[in-house]
Amino acid sequence: MAEAARNIDTGSDQLLCRVESGVAVITFNRPEARNALSDRLSPALRRMIKECDADSDVRALLLTGTGTAFCAGGDVKGMGDNSSKATMTVADHTADLKQRQRTMTGALVATRKPTIAALPGPAVGAGLAIALACDIRIAAQSAFLSAGYARVGLSGDYGIAWLLTRAVGSPRARELMFTSARVTAEEAERIGLVNRVVPDASLQAEAMTLARSLAQGPGAALASMKDNLDEAMTVGFETALDHEAERLVRLTATADHKEAVRACIEKRQPNFIGA
Repeated sequence: MAEAARNIDTGSDQLLCRVESGVAVITFNRPEARNALSDRLSPALRRMIKECDADSDVRALLLTGTGTAFCAGGDVKGMGDNSSKATMTVADHTADLKQRQRTMTGALVATRKPTIAALPGPAVGAGLAIALACDIRIAAQSAFLSAGYARVGLSGDYGIAWLLTRAVGSPRARELMFTSARVTAEEAERIGLVNRVVPDASLQAEAMTLARSLAQGPGAALASMKDNLDEAMTVGFETALDHEAERLVRLTATADHKEAVRACIEKRQPNFIGA
């Protein structure tokens, strides 16, 4: 019998969250503002990322948006209103932003659980950074992506330059940052910004199917794969070889590995428990 979905109180109607079949589906819910971040949505998102990372019932995260947008980034209408920051020094404002970044995209990159971004429409600015912080991105055909910062005279935040460079390489990242070019879903797939493009009507079903399959996978092995893949960008080959060996040997003692071997011998699908 399929597991019933469990709704989680995010503390704001601007962010929805449910756990279904081991997948935490986190949904931006400001369709009237193209799901732009806000003083209510952003803290709720940080809280949900933290809670879902710590929840043993959650084995994969799926981020998406209500309506026809993923996330339009910062709410431009509120950018000219600095009343909430008026009493903050530059140093305090910088420290505040650093903390907010680390607990959003930083937390998404840090989680060892598989993460998927399903883009029903635009992913712009910080919204693009959030999507890039996920392991896999699936876009609807009508979606588009844009760095967007140059349009509002800003240089970027939430790790956009780091994430974009690793997704498409430095020359392409520079072009996208400098020009704020609007990249169609098809072009985004071609240059590596997204993993696949699907018909609009199929997006949520296909993203959930993938997320569910990852949630049912060998959790410890997937976590070690993320460690290996992250290190591939920062360490030399011999160090990577050594760390891969250490992690693989540890995994040979896990229940999931032993179950996978039994399932192979018995010619059936394995039943992974994430340990």
